[in-house]
Amino acid sequence: MRTGELQWVINRQARNTQDKKANPGFLSTDEIDQARSFHRKFESYQPTPCISLDQLAAYLGVDKLWVKDESYRFGLNAFKVLGASYAIGKFLANKLNTDIKELSFERLKSKETRDKLGEITFTTATDGNHGRAVAWAARELGQKAVVYMPKGSSQERLNAILATGAEASITDLNYDDAVRLAAENAEKFGWHVIQDTAWEGYEEVPGWIMQGYGTIGAEVQEQLKEQGIEKPTHIILQAGVGSFAGAIQGYYAALFGEDRPITIILEPEKAACIYKSAQIGNGKPHAVTGDLNTIMAGLACGEPNPIGWEILRDYSDAYFSCCDYIAEKGIRVLANPLPGDMKIISGESGAVGIGLMNMLREDQRYEHLLEALKITKDARILVISTEGDTDPESYRRILWG
Repeated sequence: MRTGELQWVINRQARNTQDKKANPGFLSTDEIDQARSFHRKFESYQPTPCISLDQLAAYLGVDKLWVKDESYRFGLNAFKVLGASYAIGKFLANKLNTDIKELSFERLKSKETRDKLGEITFTTATDGNHGRAVAWAARELGQKAVVYMPKGSSQERLNAILATGAEASITDLNYDDAVRLAAENAEKFGWHVIQDTAWEGYEEVPGWIMQGYGTIGAEVQEQLKEQGIEKPTHIILQAGVGSFAGAIQGYYAALFGEDRPITIILEPEKAACIYKSAQIGNGKPHAVTGDLNTIMAGLACGEPNPIGWEILRDYSDAYFSCCDYIAEKGIRVLANPLPGDMKIISGESGAVGIGLMNMLREDQRYEHLLEALKITKDARILVISTEGDTDPESYRRILWG
C-alpha cells in the first residue's frame, strides 16, 4: 500500500508457526553475551541510555516510548563501532588461534600482539559511521584502514574518518559499487574486508558484525528489567543493508520466539531494498539501483545483506518505505521535546522511527495501520536512535530550514 509519504507491506506470514524460518541461533543470548563481554573490556564502555519519553508517549496515545540513544557510544556518536570492533576482534583472535573470550582490546593493542600479527590493512565502504568505526578500531589496534565512501557523502563525515589516520576518499560510485571496489582492492593488495553486508563466500565477518550490534538488545533488556518490564511490545528498526535491523530482530526472535515484540522495519524511499524484497514476496532479496540519494545517508544502501534479509523476511511484521520528510520530522520532535521529556540529538538515520510514529498518529489516513500493527494505548514502543548529529551541517539545516 502507499500514500504520498509512505509505502508499506504487512507481513502476514511473520506469525505463522507452520512456516520454516531462518535460524536466529547465531544471535542467541549466549552469542550476544560473548560480544558484549568483549565490548565491556573497552575502558570507555558504558551502556548507552534508554530514555523514556513519557510526555511524547502520552501525546502519541501509547503507554511507553523509549529511545535508545546511540550518540553516546564510545564517543563516536553512532552505534557502528559495536559491530566493527567485534568483527575485527574475532578476525584477530582467529589469526592468533585464540578464543576471543580470552582476548581483551588491551591485549590486542599490545606490542607483543602486534609483533605476532604484523601489519594488517582493513578496508570497507561506508556512508560514514561504519567506516569511522573500522578506522577507529584499526587505529586503536595499531593497524591501518582504507575507507571508500559513495558519491554525495558528507565532507564532515569524511573528515571524521581521516582524523583517525585512515586513508579515506569519496568516490564517484554509489554505495554498493563502493563495496565492490573495497572487495576488489582487498583481493589485489592483500587487505581484509570488514563489511556489514554479505555475498557468496563472504558471510562470516558480516555475521560477527551483527553479533556485535546485538549488544544494544542485551543492554535494552537489562535496562527494561530494572524498570520491572519484560520486553517492549513493539520495536521500530531502520534498515540500510539490514544488518543492524536483522541483528536486533534476530536477537528478540531467539530470546522470545513467538512471544517476540511486533517489529516494524523502515527505509528511505530511494534505497528501500528490504521493502522492495518484501513487496515482491518471492522470499529472495532484491536490489534497488541508482544514486540512492536520501538525507538518511547511513541507510542509503541498495542491496540487502542476505543474512539480515532472511531474518527480517521471516520474523518482521511490517516494512515501510519513508520519504525524507519523515526523518526530518523525527529530528525536530526529538530536538524540541514536550515539557518533562529529555532532548535527544538524533541524526537523519536515527530519527526516522520517531518521525513515523508521529505521522501515523497525527494523520487519520493511517488509523487502519495503527490497528493492524496493534499500536494501542497499551503499546510499549522501543526506538533506537542509531546516531547523533554525525553531519552537523545537515542537522542544523533540518532544524533551521
